[in-house]
Amino acid sequence: MAEAMLGLKRTHRCTEVTAAEIGSTVTVMGWVQKSRNKGGIIFVDLRDRSGILQLIFEEKDCGSENFAKAEKLRSEFVIAVVGRVEARSGAVNENLATGAIEIRAEQLRILSESEVPPFPIEENSRTKEELRLKYRFLDIRRPDIQRNLMLRSKVATMTRAILADQGFWEIETPTLIKSTPEGARDYLVPGRVHPGSFYALPQSPQLFKQLLMCSGCDRYFQLARCYRDEDLRADRQPEFTQIDMEMSFADVDDVIGVNELLLQKLFKEVCNFDLQLPIPRMTWREAMDRFGSDKPDLRFGMELKNVTELVKGCGFGVFTGAIENGGSVRGINAQGQGAMPRKKIDALVDFAKGFGAKGLAYLAIQEDGSYKCSFAKFMTEEELKALASAMDGKPGDLLLFAADKDKVVFDVLGNLRLELAKQQDLLKKDDFKFLWVTEFPLLEYSEEENRYVAMHHPFTMPMDEDLPLIDTNPGAVRAKAYDIVLNGTEMGGGSVRIHQADIQAKMFEVLGFTPEQANQQFGFLLEAFKYGVPPHAGLAYGFDRMIMLMVGADSIRDVIAFPKVKDASCLMTEAPTPVAPKQLEELGIEVSGKEES
Repeated sequence: MAEAMLGLKRTHRCTEVTAAEIGSTVTVMGWVQKSRNKGGIIFVDLRDRSGILQLIFEEKDCGSENFAKAEKLRSEFVIAVVGRVEARSGAVNENLATGAIEIRAEQLRILSESEVPPFPIEENSRTKEELRLKYRFLDIRRPDIQRNLMLRSKVATMTRAILADQGFWEIETPTLIKSTPEGARDYLVPGRVHPGSFYALPQSPQLFKQLLMCSGCDRYFQLARCYRDEDLRADRQPEFTQIDMEMSFADVDDVIGVNELLLQKLFKEVCNFDLQLPIPRMTWREAMDRFGSDKPDLRFGMELKNVTELVKGCGFGVFTGAIENGGSVRGINAQGQGAMPRKKIDALVDFAKGFGAKGLAYLAIQEDGSYKCSFAKFMTEEELKALASAMDGKPGDLLLFAADKDKVVFDVLGNLRLELAKQQDLLKKDDFKFLWVTEFPLLEYSEEENRYVAMHHPFTMPMDEDLPLIDTNPGAVRAKAYDIVLNGTEMGGGSVRIHQADIQAKMFEVLGFTPEQANQQFGFLLEAFKYGVPPHAGLAYGFDRMIMLMVGADSIRDVIAFPKVKDASCLMTEAPTPVAPKQLEELGIEVSGKEES
């Protein structure tokens, strides 16, 4: 039977009780982790968000009534206990912060009883994620999840203090906004008083933060909730949080300077990691050529080598055919993997095919210097030797090659390099390798839409020296855009924004907007630009991703209190669900194409 607190006040959380309190009386409250009845003496591990504390119940100390209640205690009962702090009577438990002490209970209140939980509330649970997310309110009781949420709160608090100290104002922007066509799909929200019209939930506060710069706010930031109706991955959610910021009268170096200071302070305080400044910078072009990725993982080598020139006259049709079609031949050196069995190499070939490769050529250098090669019959011994030399191949190395259009080659080798690093256990989670990737292409051509689309968004400023190319060779125009990358994950990104009306108009034109379309979608921003807009630039972090990297989690679901699963549903609340016909009727909405049960 659950009891009331009846005036009891908690004096300490579990791990706030220390050896300094020995001899004093304390009141602690929490959940029963486990209870052990040894006949005449009952040991209870009490858990709250701070940790675990051992309680001892003996009838001579707590009385028969309290002892009888203690005999009923089960896992996850919520209790309040008044007792005396003593030195641990048994061996000290070095694994617990409170391992040198225990509480001899004098009074017990059972505040709430619990059914048997569907899985053990324990650290590093092996319970299937689907079950844990269905009972997320129980899953959050686990110490590792609570540590993640505590760290997330700490980082948010520190971020606010650091940016405020740098002269930023925290300003909330609307979450019911106008839908715009660029970027991912919007989540739409109908409005009862505007039949047939819809708000969108923001994919980012981009337009509003630019308007705040037009408004003279100078420096803005926000921990902003954002929404994107896109396919999910381990590091994506349909709703997520950004650390969003914008600065007036700023260029690339100004934004990078503020953010390097922020990252240095956060990672020192939270991870005890000394981030050396400045963080290295690499252009997008160099990142693609060396790592096959615009978010390269620098924790290991295995860089791509371009051997196109070397093999363009060889007899291997796969190589020469790719080159004749405007592609390239590139390779990676998996050092020390020359003895890899054929079965594992075939698995790598299948892996490469998953990223668009038609196949994967390999050359294994044996310890005696001889070659095992999938294309040896098409090339001379001298050509193979020159190829191995160009790849810095040594006895015991495995050289892997992809030949295709550059985009496919980069995708294949960039991902293959990561797969090999995983297989060789080269990815240490506490080895933080930061990198700024700069000078992204302003535009990329969409075969699907048969036009150029913005790689970031339509408000990104081109590099000054590339402006003359925007009409003649738009694909060659670089942007004043920059991403902050950590261990192969894009943690944040931003750009200098266009603030000149003529350049913005040209950008819309290149993207295929008529002046009328541009005005219809972005008229409020273009109107603001008529009244004196300062040069401005900004950046936004994926806050969830940042915390995931800080704690070494494999998924952002482990650092979000109530995450969604891959189909964007919530297993706990079962959202999304159908709504009552009356609600739809009020909104003037009719649902069609409903699946039959």
